[in-house]
Amino acid sequence: MKLKEMTVVDYMELLGSDAPAPGGGSASALVGAQGVGLFTMVAGLTLGRKKYLDFTDNCNTIIEQGKPIQLELIEQIDRDTEAFNQVSAAFKLPKETDEEKAARKAAIREATIVATKAPFYTIELCHKGIMLGKQLLGKFNTNCASDLGVGALNVKAAAYGAWLNVLINVSGLDEDTAAFYKTKGQEMLAEIDAAFDEINAEVMSCM
Repeated sequence: MKLKEMTVVDYMELLGSDAPAPGGGSASALVGAQGVGLFTMVAGLTLGRKKYLDFTDNCNTIIEQGKPIQLELIEQIDRDTEAFNQVSAAFKLPKETDEEKAARKAAIREATIVATKAPFYTIELCHKGIMLGKQLLGKFNTNCASDLGVGALNVKAAAYGAWLNVLINVSGLDEDTAAFYKTKGQEMLAEIDAAFDEINAEVMSCM
């Protein structure tokens, strides 16, 4: 059974067990999906209110663009665990002969790239998600301010959780590839931080 198909209770029991996966990457993807879901919820609770009719188009855009991002983050819950399993399988390959050693080394490198790409994609999705959340600023039902704030907190936490999983894997990549992921990742995190600060400031002004 896929992780995304489990009940909340069953997933949490597995997460809290001594099983190595799901781990931080999958947990981060789930948190990100929650955050983006809160953004679309706030947009939905703004729609149709007489006081906020001028924001209709913006809210519809956030819902239309946010739902696919949320669904992709849900898929990332399983993708991250699958990537971890691929790395584990590669390390278990035989290494008695030179041929086996070469094949194992190649398999580990390929699996490590997959295990880096998975959380990196989660960061990309979180980046897209929080930019949608930012589009709500000044254009949302202020009764939902706390939900908008929690959404932003979730997405930021998800991005940083995924970042830790990128960092732990890039050490196994060549220098140029590792530098690409580090540079691009840091750029996205800086933009996520800035968007979060703007959202948080407006949310707190509503309290």
